[in-house]
Amino acid sequence: MPAVLPARRPARQRVIFGVLACRAMLNVLLRRMLALASLLFIPLLPAAELEVRVEPANAEVRRNVENYIGELGDRDERELLRYSRIAREQATRALQALGFYQPGIDAEVAAGDEPRLILRITPGEPVRLRNVTVRLDGPARDQPGFELPAKLLRPGDVLNHGRYEEAKQRILNQASRYGYFDGRFARQRLRVDPQQGAADIELVYDSGERYRLGEVRFAGDTPFDEDLLARMVPFQPGTAYDSALIAELNRALQSSGYFAGTRVDANPSSAVERRIPVDVLLTTREPRTLGLGVGFSTDVGPRVRADWTRHWVNPQGHSYGAEAELSAPRQNVGLYYDIPLDPPLTDKLRYVAGYQNEELADTDSLSRLLRLGPEWHSELANGWQRVLSLKWQREEYRLGDDSGLSTLLMPGIAFSYLRSDNRIDPSHGYRLQFEVAAAKEGVLSDANLVHANAQARGLTTLGRRHRFLGRVQLGGNWTDEYVNVPPSLRYFAGGDQSVRGYDYQSLSPTNSDGDRIGGRYQFAASVEYQFSVAERWRIAAFADQGNAFNDLEFPTLKQSVGLGLRWVSPVGPIRVDLAHPLDGDQGVRLHFSMGPEL
Repeated sequence: MPAVLPARRPARQRVIFGVLACRAMLNVLLRRMLALASLLFIPLLPAAELEVRVEPANAEVRRNVENYIGELGDRDERELLRYSRIAREQATRALQALGFYQPGIDAEVAAGDEPRLILRITPGEPVRLRNVTVRLDGPARDQPGFELPAKLLRPGDVLNHGRYEEAKQRILNQASRYGYFDGRFARQRLRVDPQQGAADIELVYDSGERYRLGEVRFAGDTPFDEDLLARMVPFQPGTAYDSALIAELNRALQSSGYFAGTRVDANPSSAVERRIPVDVLLTTREPRTLGLGVGFSTDVGPRVRADWTRHWVNPQGHSYGAEAELSAPRQNVGLYYDIPLDPPLTDKLRYVAGYQNEELADTDSLSRLLRLGPEWHSELANGWQRVLSLKWQREEYRLGDDSGLSTLLMPGIAFSYLRSDNRIDPSHGYRLQFEVAAAKEGVLSDANLVHANAQARGLTTLGRRHRFLGRVQLGGNWTDEYVNVPPSLRYFAGGDQSVRGYDYQSLSPTNSDGDRIGGRYQFAASVEYQFSVAERWRIAAFADQGNAFNDLEFPTLKQSVGLGLRWVSPVGPIRVDLAHPLDGDQGVRLHFSMGPEL
């Protein structure tokens, strides 16, 4: 039997239904548009304000009440009246947190265009600490550096719940730092007697046994020997846990120059018999980098710098690189090869070679210097950096009427120490540097010579805006035949880093023709005051003194004074100075330089 199909509506009826459906959709759309328009054009109610009046005035109480209650929103007068009871309860809790347990609080609502909830508060007498017991039980009691927060909770002080919680948190933080992960508060009681205005505190922390650090396990795709990685670890397995050691290991790996990423994990939950394994995940960096830079100073004018580094060569962590600097008076290129020692982050054996071509003092004097030899870099236990070196140098020069070829083999030693609160722009710190080298005639040398230098720089800041800097430089040559001392070891003063107000290398003894030939000795000193006028801008006033000379008994020192402007760029201060010599021989000289102040 064939299926019966529904009868089709006439065409006119289908048209009517379609029109009705469109009309219904338009009505819905219009209603939604009108609702949106009504929301857009309804005037916003003014936000209600909270006004806290404390008698006698107490800014800490007022701030704490305001923070507890928070914003009132767009409540009107009637809603504020209903809310006032809640506000009084919140204000009461805010006062109790600061030790005021018997306050007087009145609430009032002021009508107007901007309704206000006014709280009038009389804190009353505070509750004070009476009996305070803060004790540490267990092995942590004898732990050096584990300090109880006694200054936060002292009998006679006003009760402050925030300080009470802070005291507990300090104990927990120290327990976590020093590895007392099983510790707990055996007793933590705070009893408040508002009628007597007194509170008693008892905090007793039982530390439990201290955890220890286990084996350090390295993971990641690295080409380095386990021995090299192990020498970067600043602790031995079995060392008592200290989170500072974990942070030091992370810093050591990051500063090695071998890795693009490091992650150090010492999870107490992984401990076995209270020994926590240390898991290190390493990501090796790209082995090569190339750096280019440009600069300018009034000493050498425009200059271009370039360096190329191979950060690691083999599994033992050897590295090498090249660097060059080009300017009008000086061009040099250097090569080095580093072998890490133990510990590898501070101690290394470096082989260096370099060539330098320089115009000295004026365009008629020049030096071509070839230098090579090994250096042993190490850091002493007291923080001093030490470099032992054996340098062979060969120098061809022309200086005034003198010209020649000098060959010297000079063993030397250098010490340096830097203490600074910031690497780029310190506010306090100092740097000390000393070096001495010697040559013996006949031992691959054509002269007897002792060459020594010393430098000290210091910086301090008072009141954030007043900075005081000082610098002293000393240098000397001791030899029986000064004419055999090459220009690279003689002294010239003047310029951005020496005595401002004088041209670069313009301060020097002269020969009979007036040619500057360098001195046996050098002295330079500077004092400077800087005033911060904006976050990165400072003005400076300074006085410099110094010279290069041959006579220690009657040295002639040149002096200058000046003003300057400093801008602290992301890579260090940029300095612009105007300096005036006090001997009257020259006018004002502009100096432009950049680099760290220590």
